[in-house]
Amino acid sequence: MSPIARSVLLCVVFITAVLSMFVYSFTRVPQLSEEELRDKGVFVLPRPRDLAGIELLDQNGAAFDRERLNGKWTFVFFGFTHCPDICPTSMSVLGQVEAELRKRGGDLAEQFQGVLVSVDPERDTQELLGAYAEAFSPRFLGVRGTLEATAVFAQQLNSSFGKVPEGDSYTMDHTGHISIINPLGHYHGFIKLPHDPETIRLAYQTLAVNF
Repeated sequence: MSPIARSVLLCVVFITAVLSMFVYSFTRVPQLSEEELRDKGVFVLPRPRDLAGIELLDQNGAAFDRERLNGKWTFVFFGFTHCPDICPTSMSVLGQVEAELRKRGGDLAEQFQGVLVSVDPERDTQELLGAYAEAFSPRFLGVRGTLEATAVFAQQLNSSFGKVPEGDSYTMDHTGHISIINPLGHYHGFIKLPHDPETIRLAYQTLAVNF
């Protein structure tokens, strides 16, 4: 091979390598390492846990059971519509995550499912809960049930709640993290407060790509 031909070949190889790196960096799905996930308050269970005995209803009166979790990455927040700060903030963050995913398109957007489970079914009617959840995304679910059924679901996701007297009324004390359920219906992990949309989006992409 002549020196000129060898030089041309080396140039072609170099350009191909550069283009390949550019395409990879442009098309790859950004991911976080396990250490980065923990540093950002995202904790993944070493062994995801199956869920059972879910007897709740969504805002349309349809059963919210084990089957509603299949094929989706479900992000569950336990809260209530009278909540003054944490609940609307966390639900708003989930809404921002979904909006960004839909802006980018693809399967990740279709597999994302946001769910608000009411810890105050005494005041959160089906209609009120639905309007509240859908205010953050028309695709979000507002889920409620008896206190007993809600407690069964919450305990499986390492969440808790309780009524706290407040003057002539009451408020609800509840866990503030977001629970993650994988497409097999298994409890996969949780995201601690404070909730950040970019952190949740990157964590979701990381979990989905490596699932």
